[in-house]
Amino acid sequence: MARTVGIGNQDFEKIVTRNIFYVDKTDFIKEWWENEDEVTLITRPRRFGKTLTLSMLNYFFSIDHKDRSDLFKNLSIWKDEKYRALQGTYPVINLTFANVKERTYSMTRQSLNQTLTDLYNRNIFLTQGDLLTDEDKDYFFRVKSDMDEVTAAQAIHKMSDFLHRYYGRKVIILLDEYDTPMQEAYVNGYWEDLVAFTRSMFNAAFKTNPHVERALLTGITRVSKESIFSDLNNLEVVTTTSPKYTEVFGFTQKEVFSSLEEFGLVDSKAEVKAWYDGFTFGDRSDIYNPWSIINFLDKRKVGPYWANTSSNSLVGKLIREGTAQVKETFERLLVGGCVTTEIDEQIVYNQLDLDESAIWSFLLASGYLKVTDYKMEQTEYEEWRQVYTLALTNFEVKVMFRNMVRGWFSTSASSYNDFIKALLLADVDAMNVYMNRVALRTFSYFDVGNKPAEAAEPERFYHGFVLGLMVDLTDKYILISNRESGFGRYDVMLEPRSTELDAIILEFKVFNPRKEENLEATVQAALKQIEEKRYASVLEEKGISPDRIRKYGFAFCGKQVLIG
Repeated sequence: MARTVGIGNQDFEKIVTRNIFYVDKTDFIKEWWENEDEVTLITRPRRFGKTLTLSMLNYFFSIDHKDRSDLFKNLSIWKDEKYRALQGTYPVINLTFANVKERTYSMTRQSLNQTLTDLYNRNIFLTQGDLLTDEDKDYFFRVKSDMDEVTAAQAIHKMSDFLHRYYGRKVIILLDEYDTPMQEAYVNGYWEDLVAFTRSMFNAAFKTNPHVERALLTGITRVSKESIFSDLNNLEVVTTTSPKYTEVFGFTQKEVFSSLEEFGLVDSKAEVKAWYDGFTFGDRSDIYNPWSIINFLDKRKVGPYWANTSSNSLVGKLIREGTAQVKETFERLLVGGCVTTEIDEQIVYNQLDLDESAIWSFLLASGYLKVTDYKMEQTEYEEWRQVYTLALTNFEVKVMFRNMVRGWFSTSASSYNDFIKALLLADVDAMNVYMNRVALRTFSYFDVGNKPAEAAEPERFYHGFVLGLMVDLTDKYILISNRESGFGRYDVMLEPRSTELDAIILEFKVFNPRKEENLEATVQAALKQIEEKRYASVLEEKGISPDRIRKYGFAFCGKQVLIG
């Protein structure tokens, strides 16, 4: 009987019993167990099977599912008699922070409190009889949605103690998407408050807890040890560059091609590879994201499935509000280039605004970038550092970023599109009208928002604007940019892909009252620079006639723009 392709299924029992398409990853049970790591943190991009894997572990180990050995009888783990005997033999605390996505710290605390309260409600049977003391029972019933921070921070530790006493066995703790609240805290500005609480809770649950047999946490990022894992010296961290568990999360090429054969899609191998291959875990470079593959099997056509499963709000914020250099690097990535940088896999969220390498580290952990090369490099101070070469993961990610850049101008979409049309038609008056509308509505959107618009950096806007040109004109032009050191200078050359189109040179310049009387003078300075630097020669050498090369100076003063 052919398997059903089900979208969004994360419950192991449902997938097995309903014959839903599934790639057998049960060997991970043996691999994880035999590594003997007390507390393991595994980071992988979203939609890579982390939740399903923890569901599988819960059904395998939990005493609550000791009668569900049937779920594993046709899977790889059941071939090992030793592991048959382990099924259903441990008390398991199974938690997820996936839905803790609140705007404020108080709302986040309430959401976390509710998650812990649900855990206690599921185990209310522990309060029956004399297993717990009166003091224990008093604590048990203090765990509720409005409990104080001290009670909440101890909740996982105390439940481990209660279950250990009841079953006579230490517990296994499974925590999915541990870092979701941390990302929301960074985006919404309550990072420090949440860090303090999370540190207390994790120390109690995973460091000073004699009732734990094993613990496994999953997330997208490795939040820095100093933030929430301080003094947790029993933690084994497995990131995307680690050699452990490289085939567990995501599909290998062999598994993908096998699934295409199963569903009669053999002819699509090359197209699927072009769109979805490229993820690298450890030394494995042929990993595909499961979400896109499952959606392709279901819909039988390629599309940006994985890239569209999230708002990508943090990713967009980091690039949109990033410095000119961040946008320049991103521009290079969009046209197939690379960035060479140090990587710190311990993400310090409150450093993302300050450290460019932290941004690329975050994008690597999140799956938007892949490692193409790695080397040890000696600095001038005779210190060694790890240097990674990174590129966009695959075509699907490239499509996602193009759509994200287009979205930056969504508030002025009509004016932006009209500007593009005016540019192509060489209508300078219309270009001025529409460009000023775009700048007025979107200028502040490109800045960090913590200073008045007139004090913001114009570079943040026009570097973002250049990215927009690159994305929207890519079918008509090859965009070439020459960047000069110094504030406020940036030139762009649009080399036509067709002989029917003119070449275009754009020079951006910020009004300097010490050098120019008005914006008209700034425009003339920009045009003069185009001539003095002989920018057109690059295009002329490619056979483009001088009379087919249009030149424009863009002068910026706050949100006001003049084009000439």
